[in-house]
Amino acid sequence: MKSITTIATIFALLLTCIYATKEATKKKKSKLYVPQIDCDIKAAKIINPEFIAKCPSGCQDVKYRVYGTDIYASFSSICGAAIHSGIVDKSGGKILVQKVAGQSGYKGSFSNGIRSLSLPRWRESFIVSEGKPKKGVQYPSTLEYSSSSNTPVKGGSQRKEYRTTAVPLQTTQGAFTTAKAAIRTIELVSTTPKPATIPTTVTTTITIQATTGVATKPPVAIHKVRDIGSSNVHPAYSSVAAVASRQVQAVQGRTQNQAFRGSSSHASNRNIARPNTGLQRQEPIVSFRKPSTSPANLGFSSKEDVVPKPLEPVSQGNPNCKVDLSFLIDGSWSIGKRRFQIQKQFLKNVAQALDVGPAGPLMGIIQYGDDPSTEFNLKTYTNSKDLQNAIEKILQKGGLSNVGRALSFVNKNFFEDANGNRGSAPNVAIVMVDGWPTDKVEEASRLARESGINIFFVTIEGPDENEKQNVIETNFVDKAVCRTNGYYSINVPSWFSLHKVVQQLVKRVCDSDRLACSKTCLNAADIGFVIDGSSSVGTGNFRTLLQFVANISKEFEISDTDTRIGAVQYTYEQRLEFAFDKHRTKQDVLNAIKRINYWSGGTSTGAAINYAFEQLFSKSKPNKRKIMILITDGRSYDDVRGPAAAAHQNGVIAYSVGIAWAAQDELEAIATDPDKEHSFFVDEFDSLYRFVPRIIQNICTEFNSQPRN
Repeated sequence: MKSITTIATIFALLLTCIYATKEATKKKKSKLYVPQIDCDIKAAKIINPEFIAKCPSGCQDVKYRVYGTDIYASFSSICGAAIHSGIVDKSGGKILVQKVAGQSGYKGSFSNGIRSLSLPRWRESFIVSEGKPKKGVQYPSTLEYSSSSNTPVKGGSQRKEYRTTAVPLQTTQGAFTTAKAAIRTIELVSTTPKPATIPTTVTTTITIQATTGVATKPPVAIHKVRDIGSSNVHPAYSSVAAVASRQVQAVQGRTQNQAFRGSSSHASNRNIARPNTGLQRQEPIVSFRKPSTSPANLGFSSKEDVVPKPLEPVSQGNPNCKVDLSFLIDGSWSIGKRRFQIQKQFLKNVAQALDVGPAGPLMGIIQYGDDPSTEFNLKTYTNSKDLQNAIEKILQKGGLSNVGRALSFVNKNFFEDANGNRGSAPNVAIVMVDGWPTDKVEEASRLARESGINIFFVTIEGPDENEKQNVIETNFVDKAVCRTNGYYSINVPSWFSLHKVVQQLVKRVCDSDRLACSKTCLNAADIGFVIDGSSSVGTGNFRTLLQFVANISKEFEISDTDTRIGAVQYTYEQRLEFAFDKHRTKQDVLNAIKRINYWSGGTSTGAAINYAFEQLFSKSKPNKRKIMILITDGRSYDDVRGPAAAAHQNGVIAYSVGIAWAAQDELEAIATDPDKEHSFFVDEFDSLYRFVPRIIQNICTEFNSQPRN
C-alpha cells in the first residue's frame, strides 16, 4: 500500500513538472521581441506610429541632436530624447515611442547631461515613455523605416493589368509568328446600327504578342467597320479574313476568363477605306508579322502589316520641378457639372505641363465640398498619362465650399510619408475656388503655412460688388496664401479662360527658390563667418574658435538649395577660406572648417567686413537671408562703423561675438539693431559654446517674425 502511495506521489510530481515546463515555454514564446535602434536614428525615419525599441549605450554624445523638451521634433535622435527626458540613462534600455502632431514651437533645455535645442515649428513630434507594453496593444517586432525609394501603394486607385502566359497559335504558312512572351488580353465591344444583314454587336478578343526582347506599344483597339455597298468581304481580302476568323476563335477559347473589358466608346470611330472602290475592308483583328515569303501570299502589301512598335521611354519627371503637390478642387454644387468638367481639364493640362515623375513633381488631388476626401495621393500615379486618366474619372461630390476644413485636412493628413511625401521636396497646396468659401480659412491656413506648406489660391469668377456682402471672410485670399505679394494668388475672371493660366501657375510652383513657406530658419540662409586670425588669438584659442563656428554650422540644413556656409579670415589682410558655393553638404563644410589654418597678424575688422560683403554676400542668392557672424578678440585698427552700416543697408544681418579684449562699442556698431540681440561677449574662448543656442534661437525668432508681404 505504501509503495502505491509513493508511486502516485511521484506521478503527481511528474505531472506538475510537465505542466510547469509547458507554461514556462508558453511564456517564453509569448515574450515580446524588442527591436534595437542606433543612437542616430530619428523618429521621422521610422514609419510606425507607436513602437517599443531598445537604445544602446553611449547615446548622450552631442552629435545626436535633440530638439524640444518632453515633446520632441521628429528629426531628433530618439535615444537622445529618451536620455534627455530621463526615461533611460547613458547605458540605454527599452523605451516606448508615440508619434504625435507637430508643434508650433519646441523649447530647448539642459537635462540629464543633454542640451536640447529650440525650434520654431515642425510638422511631426514624438514623446518617449518607459518601455512597458500597454495592455491589449500589439507592438511591431520589426520597425518599418522610410526611404527615398518607391514603396508599394497602400490605398487609392490602382491600375490593374492581367497577364497570362503566351499560348502558341496554330499558324498558316508564314502568316504568324509565336514567341515565349507575356501577352496582354483585351476584350473589345463595338456596336453598329442594325441592318438585317449585319449583327448588331460583335465581341472580339484580341491578343497582341511581343517577341522576346522587343518592347511593344500598348494594344491598339481593333474595330468593326460597316461596309458601304455590300456586306460581303472583297475577294482580295478573303484569305486574310478566313485566317483571322480561325485565329480569333482559337484565342477566345483560351483567354476568355482572363480578358478585361476595354472602352467601347474608343472602338467606334476609325474606318479604313479601300481606295478606288465602293467597299471598305475589315481591319485585321490579330497582329501579323511580316512573313518570310512574299506579302502577296496574304493578299496585301507590306505597308499594311500591323507590326508592334517599341514603347516610348517613360519620363522620370522634370528634375527642375521637384515638388510634392496637392490640388484642392472645388466639388461643391455651386460649380455645376459643366464647370467641374472644365476644372478637370485644367488639372489634366497642369499634369501634362508639370511632367510628373519620380525624379520631378508628384501630384495628388483632394476634392472638397461639405467635407474633404482624397481622390489619390502623391505616390498613386508617377507619370502624367496615368494621372490624366485618373483625373478624368473623378466624380463631383457636391455640397458647400468648405475650404478651411479642406486646408486643415491637407495639413493633418495629406503630406505624410505613407502618402508619398518625400521630405526633400517642397510641399505645395493649390486651392481651386469657385466664387468664395463657405467657411473661414485664416486659422487653418496659418497652421498649414507653419507646417511648411506653400499655399496658392486660384479663384474663378470671384464676388462682384453686390455679392461681397455674402462673403463670410473678407480678403480671404490674403489671409490664406503663403505671401500676400500676389505671387501666390491668381484670379481668373471666367471659367472659360482658366486654361490661359496653366503655364503661369506651373512656372510659379516649380520655382523652388521662391516657395517661401517651405523655408525655415534652418534651411533658408547664406551664413558668412568673419574670423579674427590676429596674433592675440593664438593657435590653441583659434582651434576653439573654429569649433564654435562648426557647432553653429551643424544646426543648419546645408545644401546648394538650403543653407549655405562661407568663411573669411582676417588680420591686416583678408583671405577667403571658402565661398557659399564651394561646399554642398554639411560634412564637407565641417571638414573645410577644420582645414582653416591660423594666419596671425593685426586686426583690421572694418576692412574685413567690406571684404566679406564683396566676396561672399554680393554673390548671395536673391531669396536667401544674408547672415554675417563676426568673431574677434580685440579692438580694430580701422573704423568698423562705416563698413557695418553699408552691410546693414545691403540686407546683411550682422551678429558680433567678442572675446577678452574686444571693444563693446565696436561690437554694438557691427551688430544689427537691436544690438542686444545681435552682439555677445565672453571673457574666455572656452565659454564660446554657451552662445550657440542663443544665436540659433535668435536667427529662428527673427525669421519667423518676417511680414507676409
